[in-house]
Amino acid sequence: MKIALFSDIHANLPALEAFFKDVDARKPDVIYCLGDLVGYNIWPNEVIREIRRRGIPTIAGNYDFGIGRRSDECGCAYKTDEEKEMGKISISYTNSVVQDDERQYLRTLPAHIRVEFQLNNDKLNLLLVHGSPRKNNEYLFEDREEKSMLRIMTDADADILCFGHTHKPYHRILCTEPGEAPKCRHAINIGSVGKPKDGDPRGGYVMLHIDENSSIHHRESVKVEFIRFAYDVEKAAKAVEDSILPDAYGQMLRRGF
Repeated sequence: MKIALFSDIHANLPALEAFFKDVDARKPDVIYCLGDLVGYNIWPNEVIREIRRRGIPTIAGNYDFGIGRRSDECGCAYKTDEEKEMGKISISYTNSVVQDDERQYLRTLPAHIRVEFQLNNDKLNLLLVHGSPRKNNEYLFEDREEKSMLRIMTDADADILCFGHTHKPYHRILCTEPGEAPKCRHAINIGSVGKPKDGDPRGGYVMLHIDENSSIHHRESVKVEFIRFAYDVEKAAKAVEDSILPDAYGQMLRRGF
């Protein structure tokens, strides 16, 4: 089974359209969206409508959760006063343009999606969240202590945990019970379609490959394919600069930061 996973579009319609063109050509069996449809650009309604039109199962990102409730807080971990001020403009703008039907959709999105496989007499649990199983705005960075990551996944009964929120893709395989029958868990950050922060301005997503031989006891039996695609970054950046949104968000798109 080929499972396409994408996240963090952040109202970037040109990136979303390019993503769909790329992913459609790869013919996945199913597509899931891990949230943050809105914020930081001018097309929140269009992004929501396109995902709804395609009937893609979607969970609520922290930004979606805030806008769905018309909150002035997005649950974003801004570090500086400048970032906080820019963030206020973004959430105020997004609240002002999101329409009632689209807001209601955001308000009712689930917190997570769980998929259970039965393979080779093994149960294989796939858990899809936005930030972490504990909070939709918790950051699971790649350098998180292994014990902490394992505890989070064990408590959530997740053999494969897929998430976004940091906009920085990675795949960590965490194995316990060493020997002939280790138990391996996979922590997968799927990156961002519309606001990458890893220095590469191209959009990104993941194709997860699970087949009849996939097992918690074989670390290489779950395949994770990181995919990058080009889109019209300049169109997206100019849209920001031609709006009341901070110009810095346009530059971030150009730099992939």
